[in-house]
Amino acid sequence: MSLTLRTDFGCTEAIIDDDCGLKRFYEVSNILLDDLKIRFTNKQDDFDTLTWNFTYKGHLLTLYYNIYTGISIYPYKFKEAPRKDNDAVIEVAKFLETKLLVNKAKRYLI
Repeated sequence: MSLTLRTDFGCTEAIIDDDCGLKRFYEVSNILLDDLKIRFTNKQDDFDTLTWNFTYKGHLLTLYYNIYTGISIYPYKFKEAPRKDNDAVIEVAKFLETKLLVNKAKRYLI
């Protein structure tokens, strides 16, 4: 996994994994729950998309999964998101990048 940031929608979106399945989404959500102690406040599950909102250090963010585009995190308010919400996205994404790289390395060492 290499962290990719984009601003196509007027906010910072962190692409966590652009080629993955639902199992990877749950791995990411469990890391957020266990390591960052976040709570998901709203979960919307559709046929091909999951949109789960959570608060990280007072910033409302969205963990997003789509079977075609993968996993990403972005501010809940999109274009109206303040700079600090965008910075929080980057902080969470960098944390996930280190955790997911460690987990990936463990799989190959076995």
